[in-house]
Amino acid sequence: MCIMAGPDIIHLRGLDFYAFHGVLPEEHKLGQRFIVDLDLYLDLRKAGSSDEVKDTVNYGDVYLTVKECAEGDPVNLLERLAERIAQTVLERFACSEVRVEVHKAQAPVPGIFRDIAVEIRRGNDEIRSGKDEIRRKKEQ
Repeated sequence: MCIMAGPDIIHLRGLDFYAFHGVLPEEHKLGQRFIVDLDLYLDLRKAGSSDEVKDTVNYGDVYLTVKECAEGDPVNLLERLAERIAQTVLERFACSEVRVEVHKAQAPVPGIFRDIAVEIRRGNDEIRSGKDEIRRKKEQ
């Protein structure tokens, strides 16, 4: 019996940042914590055989990339922040797909809740097609 394996996954959980994102002016002024969970989908067979960092992605570099995105220019929506992280990670690292979940535990929403989060999945093909679309619009 042959079992079809899916892509391998590197998980980075609980990446913690203080930033100034949000719709309300107070959020841009005071800031708050944002927690990011990230899954990178890629083939890890070569790294599993070679035991060499060069054959995988460097977790520290991924963390610094997410930090740069999360602590960068403020945005209003979690959706935009998640998109920024996904696009940047796909552009910089050899993964076929990424799943980004951005948590905002202190969101200014009435009610009792533990967490509010946005989750997106993006593939390298989407990033490439998006760049092609931007290039076409510039040429017109």
